[in-house]
Amino acid sequence: MTVLLVVAKAPVPGAVKTRLCPPATPAQAARIAAAALRDTLDAVAATGGVTPVLALAGRLADAEDGADLAATVAGWPVLPQWGDGLAERLAHAHADVAHAYPGRPVLQIGMDTPQVTPALLADGVRRLAAPGVDAVLGPAADGGWWALGLRDPRRTAALRAVPMSTAETGRRTYAALCDAGLRVGALPTLRDVDDWADARAVARGVPGGRFAREVAALRPALVAMSPDRRPKAVR
Repeated sequence: MTVLLVVAKAPVPGAVKTRLCPPATPAQAARIAAAALRDTLDAVAATGGVTPVLALAGRLADAEDGADLAATVAGWPVLPQWGDGLAERLAHAHADVAHAYPGRPVLQIGMDTPQVTPALLADGVRRLAAPGVDAVLGPAADGGWWALGLRDPRRTAALRAVPMSTAETGRRTYAALCDAGLRVGALPTLRDVDDWADARAVARGVPGGRFAREVAALRPALVAMSPDRRPKAVR
């Protein structure tokens, strides 16, 4: 059975989604992040035939919507992230899963694609199990990636030298996997949420989710702040 690994930060104000500020305040950005994480966790929980695991940086007790997030992952294995830098934390998270679930393949996602669905995740699991495939990679529209699957999660060590969170991360991740001798299959490209334009675009695609509701809740404040609504100076 495939392990479906979610790598996430606790949505603490000032620690997550800082590129949404402004227009959002740190607390508003954290609420948007919490909604994205809950939508993601729900999609994972609804995906059949997988073992869900959360690798978490920070504490849900300190997070926006922390009690509801804790209830959502009740019964899940929750592993602490450790290591310097994202690439090292990813490698350690996959290695920890490999130790806890020997011989299991791993499909890993983050919390920046709240539009992910159980059908999309199940398709990723199937593609990872296909003959002639050692790994799968889901590109992100900004040049990064939103999903990584490995038949042997210990092979994530190949990513330690890949710079993360750049426009070249996806290409360099693919190259690192290929250089390690892995046969890499492709997953669909998704847009992840980095800035406000991303947040609005993703929310339009999933209007019924918590993420879309949190983004919509901020919109009236943006209208009030827009230059054409401000009082004009009297000359």
